[in-house]
Amino acid sequence: MRARKVPAAALADIADAEWVDTSRRPYVEGGIAWVPVREGYSADTNLPERETYRGRGYHLVGDVAILHGEALTEEELAAIVEHCRPRGVVRVKGFIDAMRIPEVEILYGTAGEVRHREQGYTFFLDPTRVMFAQGNRNEKARIAALVRPGERIADMFAGIGYFTIPAAMSGARVHAMEINPIAFEYLQRNIMANHVADRATGELGDCRDLLSGVYDRVLMGHFDALSMLADALAHVREGSVLHVHSIGDMSETIRERVGEAGFSATVTSRRVKKYGPHAWHMVQDVTIS
Repeated sequence: MRARKVPAAALADIADAEWVDTSRRPYVEGGIAWVPVREGYSADTNLPERETYRGRGYHLVGDVAILHGEALTEEELAAIVEHCRPRGVVRVKGFIDAMRIPEVEILYGTAGEVRHREQGYTFFLDPTRVMFAQGNRNEKARIAALVRPGERIADMFAGIGYFTIPAAMSGARVHAMEINPIAFEYLQRNIMANHVADRATGELGDCRDLLSGVYDRVLMGHFDALSMLADALAHVREGSVLHVHSIGDMSETIRERVGEAGFSATVTSRRVKKYGPHAWHMVQDVTIS
């Protein structure tokens, strides 16, 4: 790996530099970071390639490794630390109530606020205090590709801006609603950090009370979305599209609810990621007619 040597404390400052190969992760040891370099730019050294990691699955959010599920063995934890050299390793045991507050265990090092870069977007968050939907990466990219400049979009469960930021950067006007005050603070900060304050407006509170007017697209990225479908359908028109997340395929139920609201719809189901044994996180694209 072609790399440049920089102080580890400077990683956030050079994250957007043209020479940084963002498809690869820096190697950090002590206070020094070896940052991958894109072709066509000079490098300080050529590091040997790492062996393929075959251990316990995790996500690197900023410089903190996040994992879910059962407790780790000492060997699994050591393998993660050796592979990605994180500031900390955090196990998320679950999420509490509608605010999706993570219940966490810090297994190594320290955690706290991070600056996470993904697909050209910047997200500030504290993964011990708010949820980060790392597994929805492909869905975020899909939404960014689907929206058209000028669309009016409702993001009913905005969180820290997982879908709000990509949609706004694609030119949409996003009404972003979030009930968790901590997540909302990060949402506001991320709107500013990504320079979309002219296209994204955050609002704190229950989305059922905040929906207003008619939307071209409604993002419903929560597993309780189906229970709030009637609220969303009160703010759509012919041609509007809703993206309804669920565990398992809920197409037939959605068609019934749409019919009860006086519309018809074309419903297409997509798998987002594996949720558990014999269960998938799904998203239903619902086009109103």
